[in-house]
Amino acid sequence: MSGQITAYRALALQLTCHAINDCPDRAAARQRMKENIARMDRAVGGSKAFHGPDLRLVVLPEYLLTSYPLGDSIPGWRDKAALEPTGPEYDALGRVASRHDVFLAGNAYESDAHFPGLYFQTSFCIDPSGSVVLRYRRLISMFAPTPHDVWERYLDVYGIEGVFPVAHTGIGRLAAIASEEILYPEIARALALRGAEVLLHSSSEAGSPRLTPKEVAKRARAIENLCYVVSANTGGIANVDMPGGSADGMSKIVDYLGEVRAEASTGESANACAEIDLEALRRYRRRPGMGNMLSRQRLELFADTYSGSIYPANTMLVADGTTRVPERSHFITTQREAIERLARAGLI
Repeated sequence: MSGQITAYRALALQLTCHAINDCPDRAAARQRMKENIARMDRAVGGSKAFHGPDLRLVVLPEYLLTSYPLGDSIPGWRDKAALEPTGPEYDALGRVASRHDVFLAGNAYESDAHFPGLYFQTSFCIDPSGSVVLRYRRLISMFAPTPHDVWERYLDVYGIEGVFPVAHTGIGRLAAIASEEILYPEIARALALRGAEVLLHSSSEAGSPRLTPKEVAKRARAIENLCYVVSANTGGIANVDMPGGSADGMSKIVDYLGEVRAEASTGESANACAEIDLEALRRYRRRPGMGNMLSRQRLELFADTYSGSIYPANTMLVADGTTRVPERSHFITTQREAIERLARAGLI
């Protein structure tokens, strides 16, 4: 790409999530979100001052502005926590990106006028002009609505490229994976096959000195798809009953060979900062050999296996195309039914 920056520093910025769960109403929740953005703004500015002007990409942890719902109904959490796609919170985040001249990636709960009553967990990236250049809705979730739950309608509105978006930017082709989706190789592969070079992974996960499943997956997804993975974990969660350090540490940058280039310990940290070298990645992708796994994919082999269904689509879509807002119990009930189908088929 003409004028593209092909070597720059990226930061997985590890910050404490100040939850809104104890906020008594929407107004109090929005005020805390505003305070969270101001706190993050200072951290981005301080990090850039420390790491230097070639820091061009900052990835924030999962649901940094709100934490996750604890006992809230879907409509209740939508009202309390979900950002509007053109709302004031995105305007404020855009000003942070512009002020510090960075691509700012993160994750939030978000409403969508096409799907009244629901919300989606959304990973986003904002460019230095303040514009949202990437908006990805989490596809696999245990506790939240996803595009797959309203699949036919979602495809009508956004198309398949809106399901697996890849942003062609001045710092390379960017795509997002939300939280535990790093465990599902199909998502990263679908994005890589659309050209993704840098995977933006906002997470809030268990910190451990052991090699956790997500830790294995970050390296595996990088190797399988010849991508950089910039993975930002929370530096703990405040204002909830769960011990604050339970989701803390291990933010990191993994290169396209699976090597961890930088990693944070626990607590708030800007230590997970390393260079992204797009020219080196692109040379490797164009080099014949056993390590070039993208060019060796034989996708036709797997088409029949992937044509079936395990977890059903459209469970929140009514026959007339409108959305159905479920109770929280919907998710575990649907999973149990999927397990029963697998058992009846003799697959488990």
